[in-house]
Amino acid sequence: MAASQKHGILYQLERLEASEQRLARRQEEHQELQDTEIDLEGKILKLRKLRDELKTKVKLQEASARIPITNLEPYEPLKNREENLEMKLEKAKAFFQAFHLTGLNGKLTTKGVCLCFNTAFEGNILDSYYVDVIIKKPLIIHRHSVPVFIPLEQIAAKYLQTDFQNFVYSLSEHLNAYSGRKYQADQVQGGFSPFLARPLQRNSLCTLLSFTYTMDPSGESFPFCARLVYHDLTITLPTSVTITYQGTGATPASWEDQRAAHETLFYKNALHKSHFETRKPAGKPGFLSLPQGGKRGPRSRQT
Repeated sequence: MAASQKHGILYQLERLEASEQRLARRQEEHQELQDTEIDLEGKILKLRKLRDELKTKVKLQEASARIPITNLEPYEPLKNREENLEMKLEKAKAFFQAFHLTGLNGKLTTKGVCLCFNTAFEGNILDSYYVDVIIKKPLIIHRHSVPVFIPLEQIAAKYLQTDFQNFVYSLSEHLNAYSGRKYQADQVQGGFSPFLARPLQRNSLCTLLSFTYTMDPSGESFPFCARLVYHDLTITLPTSVTITYQGTGATPASWEDQRAAHETLFYKNALHKSHFETRKPAGKPGFLSLPQGGKRGPRSRQT
């Protein structure tokens, strides 16, 4: 009897030890996967940054090709005041013409230049912002209407004194991207409220959006909770999408397929155009429903 009890205790200890070893191996594998995912995300962000820098160079070259201009730098005083004024006027006109297609307008002031950034998204004219620059050494931003959460100071510190064109283009990118993200969030909040379980939540920069939605306003479909993050302040598509199930019961059999399909749509489309109006099997307007007969494609994180 004693031997049997001893054997039973040893057996239980061995089982516990084996279970702990298996758990430790799983934790190590999970940590390795997390580390790999972090490394891959870092590489993705670096590649996106490189891509955006190349886009900036291409656009600046295209603008320069249309109308040759020199950098808008502080003007040195000349002996002939009329010649100095004429040079300022011609340089400023050329500069504004070169950037006109990107939504930039401006006018000379008594001390420098006032820039107007007209933002737009998908052909929709949105907000306008102003930056008044005093042209002297060093260049000074006298006043502006740029929102406080746009990194104007960092952009100015990087470009204002050494590369005025890049300063203008970089600030324009940030303002257009912010207006585009805000426009998408406004469109969803205002146009698709029947599909939202509660108001869409956002931060000031609209780089973090979260909302709970269903595919059917009647409440027949189970709810999803989406969290969209925009790590790059110069883009209008999310770099990270997380969708969770918000139901109180067991997870439906079709949950994973629908979650993956919705995630792909959020990565690839403007928020208010992510198949909000595609048809459900019954032919009713749906929220993020796949088209009839359609199959979801491979996961993509295009921006």
